[in-house]
This record gives sequence, structure tokens and C-alpha cells, in this order.
Amino acid sequence: MTGPASAPTIFLIAAEESGDRLGAGLMVALREQLGPDVKLLGIGGRHMAEQGLTSLFPTDELSIIGFAAIPKRLPTILRRIREAAAAVVKAKPDVLVIIDSPDFTHRVARRVRAVAPSIPIVDYVSPTVWVWRSGRAKKMRAYVDRLLAVLPFEPQVHRRLGGPSCVYVGHPLLDDLGTLRPDAQEQARRSAEPPVLLVLPGSRRSEIKRNMAIFGEALRLLHEQGVAFEPVLPTTPGLLESVRAAAAVWPVQPKIIISEAEKKAAFRIARAALAKSGTVTLELALAGVPMVTAYRVTEVEAFIARRVIQTKSIILTNLILGENVIPEFLQQDFTAEKLAPALRDVLGDTPMRQLQVEAFARLEAIMSTGGRRPSQLAAEEVVAMISSPRE
Repeated sequence: MTGPASAPTIFLIAAEESGDRLGAGLMVALREQLGPDVKLLGIGGRHMAEQGLTSLFPTDELSIIGFAAIPKRLPTILRRIREAAAAVVKAKPDVLVIIDSPDFTHRVARRVRAVAPSIPIVDYVSPTVWVWRSGRAKKMRAYVDRLLAVLPFEPQVHRRLGGPSCVYVGHPLLDDLGTLRPDAQEQARRSAEPPVLLVLPGSRRSEIKRNMAIFGEALRLLHEQGVAFEPVLPTTPGLLESVRAAAAVWPVQPKIIISEAEKKAAFRIARAALAKSGTVTLELALAGVPMVTAYRVTEVEAFIARRVIQTKSIILTNLILGENVIPEFLQQDFTAEKLAPALRDVLGDTPMRQLQVEAFARLEAIMSTGGRRPSQLAAEEVVAMISSPRE
């Protein structure tokens, strides 16, 4: 490790897109607090690369989803875990920061702790111990010294479960509030006819394949019932052709957009949304857009999930609010016949829509960090670990 007079070395590991974005913001905040000479090493994607990180290896090969996908990629993942842990030990950083993706990052952390126990380890984003496998919380204490939570209820969960020291630093979406909230003109469009309906089938190829047909069928039923709407479908450049092909048979053709700026603009004028459950539901809630959510996994994954999931909802917004205000249609309930009536409710002036609007208005206060940037608070916690290293 570096001495007290030299610039510190921080090793960061982010295995997937969401963690890569967090890592990039953290890198910026760490340089603000420690100066430009801080040495930032590690593993990350394009966002961290834009901040100057040279990744130990490409992270796209680590991007997997679901239980069923894991066996196919296991040899590669295990090799990368060994390589990552060896690189950390060799670098002797002042602190190791693992970011999300616990199936990968926690295995690296355990190896590092076994070989180099003096390296402090910070975990940025808690595993979902409040959904399933709650016993992980207590086990983490052996290899995580500080846990940085992005959801406000997580510190209390870890205290209850005997997890590591946990502090809420704020969700990164709080930085985007200014780009998610409509101005007066956009609010007028949100209230105008025909309403804009956001369609968000997912950000992975497997989700597009699984969700697009049912989403399109739900829009067909809605259209046949005489409900007017303008569908807008944000996606990514890599998924554009798959989305176009799947949407070609829809009776109401969506406007497909691919840039982040276009997506935020669509969120500001949308009346309602049909979304695959995930982080996007929290983004919609912070934008004040009522929604209907849906999700389907493989039968193997569903079999496992039914036996281990410990919450009454899988929607982040519902969990943060402490009540199930957003309807979710999962597995056998994920049908066009069930989605269409719910969409009609959130597009119209109904009690379901009003319930969501009022609940979303409380969300910002619940998630507040006192006006400070989440990345800044996270960086302060990382710096504090450098100042008080493990023996």
C-alpha cells in the first residue's frame, strides 16, 4: 500500500453496465476529493474507460442474466475471478471497491481477503438480501468492511440481519431529477391528447425476445378498445434492429428512440408507461410517470424464485414506499389480456393513476441525501476507509 505522503491507490471492480456507470461517477468524485494524482486501477466498462480506467479485461463477457445463463459462462467467469483477485493482491491498493454484480465481485473480494486481509474492502450497492438469501448479509461481514447502500431501507435491513456496517449514500438516479421532471410546456403535453405511452421491454436481447410480442399484443387490445395513445419505445443502438423487427407487426407503430437525451425527453412528456420490472421503474416513478410492470423468466428460474424470494413485491419503488402502488404482472399473469385493462387505468383519470401520482410525490423526500450528490457521499466513505486501514 502507499505511504501517507503519496497519492493513494484505489482498485475498482464493476462487472456490468449499471456498476460501470456508478464506477465512473465515483472516479470523478474521488479525483475531486483526493486530487488528480490518485491512482485508479481496476475492471470496468466504457463509462469508466471514459474516466481514464484501463480495464484488466473486457467486462462484456461477464454480462449474464438469470440462473439458467450461469452454467454456460461459468469457466470464463471463474477464470476472470482468479485473474481479478490476483491483480488486486499484486497492486496492493489502499482500498478495494467492488461495485454491484455480487456473483462476480463478492467472489473476488473473498479471495482477496483470504490472501491479503489488510486491504480494506468497500462494497458499493448491496446485494438484494431483502429479496432472497438473507443469510448473505451476515456472511458479508467476513470480507466487506463498509457497505454503501443506494436504497434508503437497506441500512436497517443489514442491521436486522447482522450484515456489515452499512450507510445510505443515495441512488444515482437522484442526480438525474432535473432531466426527468417536466417543465410547464412538457407538463402540458403530458396532459394533452393523445397521451404518450412509454413502452420499455428491457435492455437485454433475451428480454426483447421474451417481452416484445406480449407488449405488442397488449397495445393491440388497447387500440381495439378505442383507447388513443402514442407509443414511444426507448432502446439502445445495439438492440435497435431486434426491436424494430419485433415491433414491425404491432398495429400501432411506436416511435423508437435510442439516445439518452431522447429517452429523458420522452419521460418528461409521458402520461404512462408499460415497463419490464427493474431499475427503470424507479426512474419512471421519480419522473412522476404512472406505470404497469411485467416480467417473465424461464420456468427453472421461476421455480427457484418461488422458493427463495422473501418480499411481496419485486418493484423497487413499491419496496421504498412500503406499499404496492404499482401493479406487477409476473409469469402466468404476464398476458396481454391482463396488461391492457391496467394500462387503460393508468392512462385515464382513475383511482389507480391518482394513487401512483400521490405516492411518487413522496418518493424524493424518502430518498433524499440532503442535496448532496450520491457519488460524492460514496467517495467520502471510500476515502474514510483509506484513512482508517485494517490491521
